[in-house]
Amino acid sequence: MMAFDNEKYITIQSEHIRERIAQFGNKLYLELGGKLFDDMHASRVLPGFQPDSKLQMLTQLRDSLEILIVLSALDIERNKVRQDLGITYDEDVLRLREEFMQRGFLVSSVVITHYSGQRSADAYRQRLERMGIRVYYHYTIEGYPHNVELIASEEGFGRNDFIETTRPLVVVTAPGPGSGKMAVCLSQLYNEQQRGREAGYAKFETFPVWNLPLKHPLNVAYEAATADIQDVNMLDPFHLEAYGTTAVNYNRDIEIYPVLDALFTSIYGKNPYKSPTDMGVNMVGFCISDDEAVREASKQEIIRRYFQAVCRLANGAVNEPEIKKLALLQQQLGINTAYRKTTVAARERRALTGAIHNGVCAHCAAIELPDGRIITAEAGDLLGSSAALLLNAMKELAGIDHSRRLIPQEIIKTKISYLHGKNPRLHTDELLVALSVLSLNDDNCRRALDTLPLLKGCQAHSTVMLKHVDWNTFKKLGIDLTTDPAKK
Repeated sequence: MMAFDNEKYITIQSEHIRERIAQFGNKLYLELGGKLFDDMHASRVLPGFQPDSKLQMLTQLRDSLEILIVLSALDIERNKVRQDLGITYDEDVLRLREEFMQRGFLVSSVVITHYSGQRSADAYRQRLERMGIRVYYHYTIEGYPHNVELIASEEGFGRNDFIETTRPLVVVTAPGPGSGKMAVCLSQLYNEQQRGREAGYAKFETFPVWNLPLKHPLNVAYEAATADIQDVNMLDPFHLEAYGTTAVNYNRDIEIYPVLDALFTSIYGKNPYKSPTDMGVNMVGFCISDDEAVREASKQEIIRRYFQAVCRLANGAVNEPEIKKLALLQQQLGINTAYRKTTVAARERRALTGAIHNGVCAHCAAIELPDGRIITAEAGDLLGSSAALLLNAMKELAGIDHSRRLIPQEIIKTKISYLHGKNPRLHTDELLVALSVLSLNDDNCRRALDTLPLLKGCQAHSTVMLKHVDWNTFKKLGIDLTTDPAKK
């Protein structure tokens, strides 16, 4: 079910940004928060939102925009890694640049922030310049962001390299948070003003959604997504005072607004924004077509985040405050892990299987199909629980009798006898390869494989943490998976 009008979003969001560009004399620095072309969180909580919706929207403005990629010298120095991709931030800058350029966007330069003479930053700059990439330094400013008098002076922003830009819209993005995107935007405003040129600033973040209630599950899901850094949604007091209406923002933007107000006043002579919410250009809240579906998807996301956190704890992470925050968010919405149907079904199957086998609980899993049917599976002699679940789901969707064996037991011989595999069962990827080979001569295997696209967006749960290969297969298929924190 689609709960979000993606086409409407692309249209009205691009129109709103055009209006903001015009408001500032045809020059706008747009700080881009979150992910631009792989926003899986947004696509999960807003069914119908495409992971690259923001990129599609910016494509409407492509001829009038250029992109600056920001990287902190501190992150270069400590080899900071993007956990979702497993690559360092400095490598991700090159990946992002290539992705943008392949889509026809102008990536004009890279800005290294928090620079204070780090040799690693110098070496990285030299590397980029040998590739023909323009690089600028922005320096560490003592007392930033509170020392407004120093910041808005020749010894503050005035010391930074001025970034030469040529187009009306300058999108400022980065591999992750803490890179210094806002400081780059404000520095450019100061230096544009010093050169007698008008320019403006705006912030483009998807969450929280300012025109939804504070405790709407969609906004609570944003708190769940940032539980590791303890972000908190709040009613914007500055917006309420200025307009007499409520708007939702988050603690860091609200806390920093008085400082930004002073900086804007120092640069412009006045602040064009009456509240931190005013600075945003987010139109997501106007494109929700099914509020109940969004609420349900958001609740599922919060529970998924909780399971992910407790599994990280089981693997040695020190994240008890994150887990407590996620438990509290569930309590606020009156839900818990038992709200997730697949969790209950998988655990019930495990309990039943354990009773059959003298109280020894096998690994079990469950998936909810698009029509609401719940399918379960357990580990057997040939398939692990996740592979068995995938096969059972495909059989159900293809109308194949569950008693019909599609994978011969003999197929495991190569893995064990010749490849010396330690796991005597097939993983999910091995199952799919086997089905693909067998489908050349078996119509049932072909029919089973043809159902794979139907699994996208399905919910699943395992009573044991999966190996990376199985987890990755579920992710590629678009199945939203949770697991109990048990290892065996």
